[in-house]
Amino acid sequence: MKKILLVEDNDEVRENTAEILELSNYTVNTAPDGRAGVELALQDPPDLIICDIMMPVLDGYGVLHALGKHSETAGIPFIFLTAKSEASDFRKGMGLGADDYITKPFDGTELLNAVEARLKKSAALRQKFSQDANGVSAFLQNAGHTSGVRLTSEEREVNDYRKKHILYSEGQRPVAVYFVVSGKVMVRRSNEDSKEFVTDIFVAGDFIGYTAILEDINYKETAEFLEDSELMIIPRKDFLELINSNHEVASQFIKLLARNVGDKEERLLNLAYNSLRKKVANGLLQVAEKFKGNDKVIEISRENLANVVGSATESLIRTLSDFKSEKLIDLKGSKIIILNEQKLANLVS
Repeated sequence: MKKILLVEDNDEVRENTAEILELSNYTVNTAPDGRAGVELALQDPPDLIICDIMMPVLDGYGVLHALGKHSETAGIPFIFLTAKSEASDFRKGMGLGADDYITKPFDGTELLNAVEARLKKSAALRQKFSQDANGVSAFLQNAGHTSGVRLTSEEREVNDYRKKHILYSEGQRPVAVYFVVSGKVMVRRSNEDSKEFVTDIFVAGDFIGYTAILEDINYKETAEFLEDSELMIIPRKDFLELINSNHEVASQFIKLLARNVGDKEERLLNLAYNSLRKKVANGLLQVAEKFKGNDKVIEISRENLANVVGSATESLIRTLSDFKSEKLIDLKGSKIIILNEQKLANLVS
């Protein structure tokens, strides 16, 4: 059963509203003022909060503001229950992150419809997504359905790009997010000595370039096509509208980014502390995951693979030859065929 916290200082309204919700199979906790409501929410986080605005001790705006400072309550759907209907009050509440308003007097149907709608959106946005770029893609698609702002659609422009074409370069100002319809895009960065390092490879279903827009900075990397590709262009304005349309969308997106940062930190640890054999094995498995569906066949230049691994090209080539002799992989021109994925994984662990 979904749990609802009702914060209302009027005894009659609080009891009647709680009864309506309980008759609809919701578990209801009640609080007579804002301070008690905040304490209850922190002790036992609900699935949804219904809160009056005008209350003693701490008003509804204060409740919303206080709960927004705690990670365990910041993303909980929040509905204001109020007799105040002036436009300025609505703007203030929405600016603080409220999801909806119900104006007194209200009937049971209006209340239950609002609660059901917010719980459905919350459930959709709190789905678990994988901790990679595909997870970001799935989340944004789902968020588009629940918020009404669609990132991808048949009306959006899709452009064709040739292999080795540069999509954007380090230092450029971002104007769009890109959705990979087909093909592969490599993202790389350079250090002060012009040494390049491949930070990621994006494939069909992935979004590219959103980090720079979220941070409002110029690109820190260069994106180049590994093969002929198709990309859907999503203007910066449309992307920001989705992220800003709902605080749950923003919260979930930040969590996804945080997990992606954790994955990149693991890669940095691999580069810093692992032996060359482990680095190459790890790089092969990472690239193979991106190329999945091709029977563990990787087609990537030795130079680009060396940039993924973080080694000199000559060192990479020698290690690949060793792996071939050990029957871990096979080499067919520019193609690398993984023969024993388990042994490669054991080298990494």
